[in-house]
Amino acid sequence: MNDLVFLLDVDNTLLDNDAVIADLRRHLVDAFGADCERRYWEIFEQLRSELGYADYLGALQRYRVEHPGEPRVLGISLYLLHYPFADCVYPATFHAIRHLRARGRAVILSDGDVVFQPHKIERSGLWAAVDGEVLLYIHKEQMLDDVMRRYPSKHYVMVDDKIHILAAMKAQWRERVTTVFVRQGHYAHDAALVAATLPADVAIEQIGDVIDVPFG
Repeated sequence: MNDLVFLLDVDNTLLDNDAVIADLRRHLVDAFGADCERRYWEIFEQLRSELGYADYLGALQRYRVEHPGEPRVLGISLYLLHYPFADCVYPATFHAIRHLRARGRAVILSDGDVVFQPHKIERSGLWAAVDGEVLLYIHKEQMLDDVMRRYPSKHYVMVDDKIHILAAMKAQWRERVTTVFVRQGHYAHDAALVAATLPADVAIEQIGDVIDVPFG
């Protein structure tokens, strides 16, 4: 039983995923042209609605089915696999993780596919930063019993840029969790979404500010 477990989201919480997507959009236009880039993202959104999570490589596979004779698809795959994710980690992330680990146990808790998301976490250096303490689900807010089984604790702190995820976790864990809303990324700046959702316990402007929050 831990006294305190910090659960850390990845995309737009520890790592600037909006920047990754912007780079991918530019690369797709350069490699395929605007029409093909647009079709890739249409497939991407269709697949996300089916699966419930972002699947970049799955969308590329489905694009390939539509264009079986397109050799440049292989280059896009390599671009994704070789992308320098470490360059997109927010500047204060590793310092914040070290600080939190001095106060409790730090665990990455993320959504995503079973191939590309762990690859991103490992390539970015985040996997090593938490000594491999990584949980990856399709919908993490639906897996809190499993989180508690793997990391039993008297209290949890969830740090995330998605206010609706924080609200869903607060509804289940109530006083057992402190929710921390990081105002980074497009979800955090969606005014309609934020206004329609119960506020988090704590709101910070960037991940580095978490070191100033007095937990416990």
